Amino acid sequence: MHPYSVSFVVFLLAVGVMTVFSMGLHAAAAERPGKRATNSPRPNDTVIRLALMKAVPEKWGLEANFEVFLRLLSETGGKQVDVFVTPECWLDGYAAPDKERYSPERLRTVAQDLKNSPYLARVAEEARTRAMYVCFGFTSLEKGKIYNAAGLWAPCGKLVGVYHKTHLQTHDLQFSPGKLIPVWPTSWGPIGIMICADRRWPETARTLRLQGARLILNPTYGFCGEFNEAMMRTRSYENQCFIAFAHPRTSLVTGPKGQVIAKREDDQPGVLICDLDLTQARDDNHLEDRRPKLYKAITKGGDREPKSAR
Repeated sequence: MHPYSVSFVVFLLAVGVMTVFSMGLHAAAAERPGKRATNSPRPNDTVIRLALMKAVPEKWGLEANFEVFLRLLSETGGKQVDVFVTPECWLDGYAAPDKERYSPERLRTVAQDLKNSPYLARVAEEARTRAMYVCFGFTSLEKGKIYNAAGLWAPCGKLVGVYHKTHLQTHDLQFSPGKLIPVWPTSWGPIGIMICADRRWPETARTLRLQGARLILNPTYGFCGEFNEAMMRTRSYENQCFIAFAHPRTSLVTGPKGQVIAKREDDQPGVLICDLDLTQARDDNHLEDRRPKLYKAITKGGDREPKSAR
């Protein structure tokens, strides 16, 4: 055999060995636990890829705010996002508390009819086109009443449900109070929504969790920072679930052990993307060891509504 032929055979053998070795490394890496790259596909049906939108909206600026929503939504392209979440009342910039320019009549001009709103129709179209769930905050007009609302659209573009903020206190009395704390079915099981101040009451998150929600979406506009982070970590810890806090200045995701899963806190508009393994949200420990018979004082006088709900 020609000496060059022998060298060529040795070269082919070496390449083969290196290829097999490289394939083994890739396989091992795929099996190692850890955070996946944001452009990789979901490995199974228990992992959800979440995107939280962070930007400061313009009060009363429907067109400008919707354009920002579309621009930041486009940043998720090719990243296999499953659920996209906006801050509270994103569409109108949470205009209701604007003391200088607010009036009941003006608020009605930015409130959206669920069936006829071109903005909500476009949200449905984006959810369908991008094959993702979209949780979108807006002011809704339903049967003559105005609500602080967050809608959930499915990857097929269908409106799964609309949540109405339930805890209004004194700063949100421009809205009618929500009467229900529901969960909605998704590919990963029930998902719940609470809006901004709803998180202050432990009963809100607990009610969603007891209905099976391992992930709670929390569009908000109010306070953020260290105190809020402690609150959200506590809500997650006591309910052994994930909470996604979407605020104009902070994106925060907390986990079942009270840990911070991901956080983005800066002055720039953007999107925080992270993966959540919902199998980590278990029903043992705090949930399994509950003693409901001892908690009757919580619902005592439950037929009496607070002033903000009357």
